[in-house]
Amino acid sequence: MNIVVGITGGIAAYKAPELVRLLAKAGHEVRCAATEHALQFTTRVTLETVSRNPLYCDLFASGGTEHISLKDWADLLVVAPATANIIGKVASGVADDALSTLLLAMPPERVLLAPAMNSQMWSHPVVQRNIEVLKGWGIRTIGPAVGELACGTNGPGRMAEPEEIAACVARLSTANCQLSAQRWLVTAGPTYEKIDSVRFIGNYSSGKMGFALAEALAEAGADVELVAGPTALKTANPKVKLTRVESAREMYAAATALFPQCRGAILSAAVADYRPAEQADHKLKKQGDEGMTLRLVQNPDILATLGGMKTDGQTLVGFALETDHELENAQGKLQRKNLDYIVLNSLRDQGAGFGVDTNKVTILSRNGSSKESPLMSKRDIARLIVNTIAS
Repeated sequence: MNIVVGITGGIAAYKAPELVRLLAKAGHEVRCAATEHALQFTTRVTLETVSRNPLYCDLFASGGTEHISLKDWADLLVVAPATANIIGKVASGVADDALSTLLLAMPPERVLLAPAMNSQMWSHPVVQRNIEVLKGWGIRTIGPAVGELACGTNGPGRMAEPEEIAACVARLSTANCQLSAQRWLVTAGPTYEKIDSVRFIGNYSSGKMGFALAEALAEAGADVELVAGPTALKTANPKVKLTRVESAREMYAAATALFPQCRGAILSAAVADYRPAEQADHKLKKQGDEGMTLRLVQNPDILATLGGMKTDGQTLVGFALETDHELENAQGKLQRKNLDYIVLNSLRDQGAGFGVDTNKVTILSRNGSSKESPLMSKRDIARLIVNTIAS
């Protein structure tokens, strides 16, 4: 991987050269970006020697565009130490030096922060808020650890050791190449089944889980075909190609056309089982006090159709949202629709329903194994699912 190590002005900056050395020894190409205050704790000569590359410290040294060229070059930006100051800058959109400008140019999923600061600073509400903001964007963090701090106290705030950070980078490096050169299909969001020109049958799905899965697959090296029902969400990774549809039949047509060219598919969309038998092209008027009767017909089953199309070289993952007999129903769906994995989530779990940013799942495999997650962000759930199927 091409890695930029960002160093900020905390005492833990003296450990940065060792981190650079470990990453270079592991075969990564490493460049360093430092703040002015970071060079109070380490030196330009040291960082350039261990990285074997010039140090990026002056925003205007190369015409003010080096943050863009570094962003295009780097697979990962590791900030160690990440002080409260740099964390606050990024969370607030401040770019007033070389490193903060580079951080705002980098896609969030390609950033790893190793926080380091005094315990009282780490526990301050604004720092915790900023960390949660960054995690919500997809920025990863490692640490801080609990231990002896430079101020003489003992508590949380100690930067993760260089060996731990290097091991984390190794895991990310492995994940980033697991699905390299593979094409994957993801479905996301709800479908809207038209009643007339202004009304439809739909559901509460936001598409957040499917979009997170598309991003996680792209992070793992895949080229992703994302077929999404009506949602306001947008994609960030250029490896994700988005096709927008509205109805179940439109999603069926797109998915069945794309699947034969894909290594696998994860179908997380909440597809309507039924649609109105008749769809008016004008607004239907009230029928009086007797009400209105809609006759519904069944939509094509996308998951079962792809299960029938699936070849030995393909992997198919479905979702099951259950309220009763969860495991039994999910296992039945896994076998009935010829899936390799099924992801079970239940409306019984608080924080795991539609429209929220968290989820709690059980991943069931055709071979009988299962993996249960705690309540996590949908981004982390997506990475867990992708790592499970990739391994």
